[in-house]
Amino acid sequence: MSPARPPASKWLAERARRQVYLRSRGAIRRGEPSRETSRCYGSSVAEPRSIPSFAFLTPRTLPPADRLSGRVAVLDIAFASEGGGTSFEKTTLPFIKGLGQRLAAWVDHHDHERHADFAGDKRFVLSTKAQHGACPEMVTPEVVRDAGVVDTVAVHLDLDGLYSGAKWVLGGVEPYPGADDDARAVDTRRGLPGPVGARIDRALRAHFRDENLKHRIIQFLVARGKAPLHWEEIDRAALEIDPLLDQSRRLSERFRVNGSVAFIEVGGGPPYDKTELLLLGQERAPVAVVRDSGSLTIAADFESGFDFVKLFNLGGGMPTRVTVPEARLDEVMAKLTTLPPPKGAVRPSP
Repeated sequence: MSPARPPASKWLAERARRQVYLRSRGAIRRGEPSRETSRCYGSSVAEPRSIPSFAFLTPRTLPPADRLSGRVAVLDIAFASEGGGTSFEKTTLPFIKGLGQRLAAWVDHHDHERHADFAGDKRFVLSTKAQHGACPEMVTPEVVRDAGVVDTVAVHLDLDGLYSGAKWVLGGVEPYPGADDDARAVDTRRGLPGPVGARIDRALRAHFRDENLKHRIIQFLVARGKAPLHWEEIDRAALEIDPLLDQSRRLSERFRVNGSVAFIEVGGGPPYDKTELLLLGQERAPVAVVRDSGSLTIAADFESGFDFVKLFNLGGGMPTRVTVPEARLDEVMAKLTTLPPPKGAVRPSP
C-alpha cells in the first residue's frame, strides 16, 4: 500500500520550502516556475492527484475543449457576448459541446440571455451580477460536492476567478476569513478589500497576463497563506502597479465631460491602469468611457442601475462595465447622453 499523501496545504508549504533551498543552490532562478510544475492549457497548481490542474481563460478566447484534461469545472467564465468577433454561438456553445459529459460544473455570475437554456441542467450554477457581485460566494461546499471529482479547474484570469478556483480546491471553503468579501469588493469596486485581497489585486493589475504570478497566487491561497515564498513574489509584483496608477492619474486630466459622460481617448504613451482611469472618470461623471487600441470601455458604478449589456445589445456580460469596438463610438455616445440619472442620484430642480 502506498503511503497517504499529506494534505494539500502541507504539501504546498513543503514545496515552497524546497524551492527556497533550490534557489539558494542556484537550481531555480527567481521568478521561474520549478520543474515540479506541470502545465495544461494554462498552468497546474501541483502534481498530487488531489489538486486539479488549472487553466486560465477568458470568455472570448476559449481553447479547444480537448486541451483540458478529464472532468472540468468552469468558474467565473461568462458566456461570450455579441460583438468584437465573438458570440455565444461561435465561442461558448462549441466549448460546452466539446466538453460534453466531461463538464462537471459551470459556475458564473455574469448576466446573459442564454442562461435560460441551461436552467434544467444541474451542472450550470448561473446568476446575474446583481444576485452575486462575485463568483467565489457561489462556490459552496454543496456545489463542489455535487460536481464530484474534477481533473481541471478552468477559471477567469482575474482575482474573482483565481479566488473561485482556490475555493473549489478547498472544497468550497474560503482560503482565509473574508476572502469572499475581498473578491466582491474587487469585482464590484464597491468598498475596500482587506490587506490580502488588496495586495493580490494590485499584483494582478500590474501583471494581468503573467500566468506564473497567477500560479503563485493559487498556490498561496490553497496553502491558506502558509507559503511565504509565494507571498514575497506577490508583494513584489504589487509594488509595480504604482507607476501605472500614476500614469492613470496624469491621463485623467484629459477627460472631457459632456453631461453624464466623461470621455477620454488614449493614444500611445506609457502604460496605465485602465480600471483606475475608469474610476477616476466616474469621479467626474456617472459614466466613464475610455477609447484605446480600437475599443471603447464603458463603465459606471456597480449600484448605478445602468445596464450597458442591454443598452448596446451585447447579449451578456457585466451590466456596468462593457467593451465594444470603437466603430460604434457615435452610437455609444448618442445612447449614453439619453441615459436617466443613476440610481440614487438627486435630479436637479427644473
